[in-house]
Amino acid sequence: MSVGAVSRSVYQIATEFDRAPLPYSLSAVAAVVYVFITYTLVRGGETARRAALLCCAAELVGVVAVGAWSVIEPTAFPDTTVWSKFGYGYVFIPVLLPVTGILWLRGARDRAAQGAAAA
Repeated sequence: MSVGAVSRSVYQIATEFDRAPLPYSLSAVAAVVYVFITYTLVRGGETARRAALLCCAAELVGVVAVGAWSVIEPTAFPDTTVWSKFGYGYVFIPVLLPVTGILWLRGARDRAAQGAAAA
């Protein structure tokens, strides 16, 4: 998802930014968040897990807010972006990914706590 979001936002900003600056900027923000979440997951550790959890929550808030905005005011989003219409242009992965990430990260915390208690 990181690669897709980054490449699409870079392309949209480079070629069509004047057409829809806010939506394309939001796509770039989403791409940066995806890259940061990926980095924290690869890095590992409790601090990284917390940072990833925070970013997943922010991502979910963003996709729900922008998704609702794009449905209520479609003229504000003339082109499909990562968060518009709840990630419709990305097969709804942008709305599913943070939910899945939050659940997985919470489970990782619980598994780590159980492992520490058993030791």
